Amino acid sequence: MKSSSKHWDTIFSRTENSKLGWYEKDPTQTLNLLRHIPSLEGSTVFLPGAGTSVLIEELLSRSIKLILNDISAEALSQVEERLGDKCEEIVSVCQDISEPLQDSIPMVDLWIDRAVLHFLTNSDDVKGYFNNLKSLVKPGGYTLFAEFSKKGARKCAGLKLHRYSVEEISECLGSNFKIVEQFEHTYINPFGDPRPYIYVLYQREI
Repeated sequence: MKSSSKHWDTIFSRTENSKLGWYEKDPTQTLNLLRHIPSLEGSTVFLPGAGTSVLIEELLSRSIKLILNDISAEALSQVEERLGDKCEEIVSVCQDISEPLQDSIPMVDLWIDRAVLHFLTNSDDVKGYFNNLKSLVKPGGYTLFAEFSKKGARKCAGLKLHRYSVEEISECLGSNFKIVEQFEHTYINPFGDPRPYIYVLYQREI
């Protein structure tokens, strides 16, 4: 089943954040990869499938300009309520990330995807996702992925997944994106279940 706004709105409206299967109280693994980027302060960052992640506050604390994308208006609304006045510093884009983005969205220094790409199982949707990424990430900019590995679960949130290897993501990005750092990490979800992930940071050639 393809992701829909109704599906995700229902999940976010009925489930406490801390009980979501992908809830991450401490985004240390993502922050570990960000340490390989020389300077983040003042940069522009795009978060596809941002959901209600606490990573949002972590990035705001570094004087980063955020563009949050999610298919769920409910998720974005909860973030707005949580952040209050800080939301004035954020651009929100409510749409399916596999669909073309508006031309008005500026190019970005960093694209951070934690557990979004693996929900796209149709080849056209994957192509649309990477078209958006390549249209937004500046030369010299970075992309960060955290996706279910080939050893990971086959389903999440009631949806089938496409599990990834680093090699497959690299192929989708093309030769202009070079790996900066990568590692495997087993995330333990709120229900105590292990979820093997791959984490990988790329830099786009200048």
